[in-house]
Amino acid sequence: MIASGSRYVALGSSFAAGPGISPIVDAPAGRSGNNYAHLVAQELGLDLVDVSYSGATTAHVLDTPQDAAPPQLDSVTADTALVTITVGGNDLEYVGTFLRGSFLNTVAKPATILGRRFANRIRARVSYLKDTASYGAVTESLTTVVEQTRQRAPEARILLVDYLSLVGPATRPRIDVPLNEEQLPSIALLADGLAEAFAKAAAATGADLVAASAASRDHAIGSAEPWTTGFTMLPPNLGGFVPYHPNAAGMRAVAGLILETVRT
Repeated sequence: MIASGSRYVALGSSFAAGPGISPIVDAPAGRSGNNYAHLVAQELGLDLVDVSYSGATTAHVLDTPQDAAPPQLDSVTADTALVTITVGGNDLEYVGTFLRGSFLNTVAKPATILGRRFANRIRARVSYLKDTASYGAVTESLTTVVEQTRQRAPEARILLVDYLSLVGPATRPRIDVPLNEEQLPSIALLADGLAEAFAKAAAATGADLVAASAASRDHAIGSAEPWTTGFTMLPPNLGGFVPYHPNAAGMRAVAGLILETVRT
């Protein structure tokens, strides 16, 4: 068990930062005061250093500044006791692909009045498939993140926390998931490849794996109690939300999974 008052560093992209979940404590990063890191730190009484940042790639964790923020690993010090890592989705353009496809499908629907061929050309501007090398590169990068984290904090408990599922058994094409029956399975395959990269990196490094993806399949978009948001073109200030991201219930669920792992 990690002692109260210990240093906890949270690394990652938007699925760790929690954009759109009130309160936002760092607007440029899209970082919420109710993301899983804050909930875990509050429950365990930890000294949280949350450097998660929306849009981050593994490079932004390892060695590349993001906006005015230094590489996230700079925050990991020798006295760090717990590190959580949720990153890699942007390396594969996981949510970006889902967003572009949904946007173009939404635009293409009224464009059918100009002809089905024209509308299909709009939809075809998104590629949903990634090659094996892309998934391998994410696995290698996650492995490097864990290895460099361990070099900086040899005594830290390191948790690889993968991404909440957006697509699950209850997900169907509809207004908040404007993809067709051919496109949705491709997004699911992309998500599976990302989850496998996390599992392989955990196995290679000995880091703990928090498989949020598997735990959330029955809470994907379209389920009775979704842990992620669907699609909208409305911005938050006009009644919309951040599409295809964790909601508050999802963050609470991931925090619960982390607490269960840490207490084991």
